[in-house]
Amino acid sequence: MESSRSARLGYIDWMRGLACLLMFQTHCYDSWLSATARKSRFFMWSQLGGTLPAPLFLFLAGVSLALVVDKLRQRGNSAQQIANTTFRRGAQILGLGLLFRLQEYAIAFPWAPWTDLLRVDILNIIGLSMMLMSAVCWLVLGVRSNASRLRLTSAGALVAASISLLTPLMWTVWRPAWLPWPIESYINGVHNLGQPQAWLFPIFPWSAFAFAGLAAGFVLLGKSATTSRAYAFVAAGAIGGGTILLGRWLDSLPVHVYPVYDFWHTSPNFFLIRIGILLTIVFVSYAWCRWGWGQLGFSPLIQLGQTSLLVYWVHIEFVYGRFSILRKRGMTVGGASVGLLIIFLSMLALSLMRTRLKGRPIQITSWFHWRARAKPQAAF
Repeated sequence: MESSRSARLGYIDWMRGLACLLMFQTHCYDSWLSATARKSRFFMWSQLGGTLPAPLFLFLAGVSLALVVDKLRQRGNSAQQIANTTFRRGAQILGLGLLFRLQEYAIAFPWAPWTDLLRVDILNIIGLSMMLMSAVCWLVLGVRSNASRLRLTSAGALVAASISLLTPLMWTVWRPAWLPWPIESYINGVHNLGQPQAWLFPIFPWSAFAFAGLAAGFVLLGKSATTSRAYAFVAAGAIGGGTILLGRWLDSLPVHVYPVYDFWHTSPNFFLIRIGILLTIVFVSYAWCRWGWGQLGFSPLIQLGQTSLLVYWVHIEFVYGRFSILRKRGMTVGGASVGLLIIFLSMLALSLMRTRLKGRPIQITSWFHWRARAKPQAAF
């Protein structure tokens, strides 16, 4: 059995690694499959699985920030010190997101339009969401320095619900069209195209997943006994199932309160369903890492999860970029699947190399049994 800390946090890296795997398959099939292959049911299910990585990354960013806030509170840091630390980390991620856009533009030059520099991508919204969560925690702790975990949890849940409920309006009748489009794009993903775009990652609705993760993190990462913690994760799975059913039931009602209802992009009902799926994945991940094989020997998903930012950054160029390893929009399902396997193994090798360079040696105990002595990281 791993140490209590590793057993407690290994599931976070495992979930982040799962998000990486889902991201790889989504990007690979989307980039490489031919027009004929894209009409198949296989491609449809592949892209449906692609709706999970972004919510997972954002949700886990919230869980990780809750862990950081909890640690800093235990060390006696003030609300301002906690805000400085967490806000600075969010600003770093946002800065990396802007740098990534610059890199993509430079590699695609001169074909890429300059507006790509201002695209609101997943790294941008993770960084910005962390900064917003930092501000909310600062407000709660500033009003009452010894604020209970319940207050912090309630604040996260309230902001998540508010963002979700306001999203249909911010995309339509309450659209802040009076703002310059680079700023408005961070609110509703309008970019420079005159209307919100579903392929971008604005605050509405995406930051809601981060705040939901913040609320869940304060509940699941408490200092309760191991047995009680297990019950909490079982409860999370049960609540997740109930939330999925609730979202489906609400969507089936004949009355809609919004002037424009878009289930797949802005609906609070779809948000509820995805939160339910995330909570179910939390339970499955925890159960797999505690009672299953998740941390027995070498776990590729945990390894990828520890370096998720790196593998995200690198794989994009070999799937979508100028250095794509296969012909774009020209492969069969079988050919693209081989490419996916190559990308997965290459990113795993890169992750292992990064782990070793950071001074966390990988001990090979037998040919089939590896053990990674790496600390779980609370980052993207």
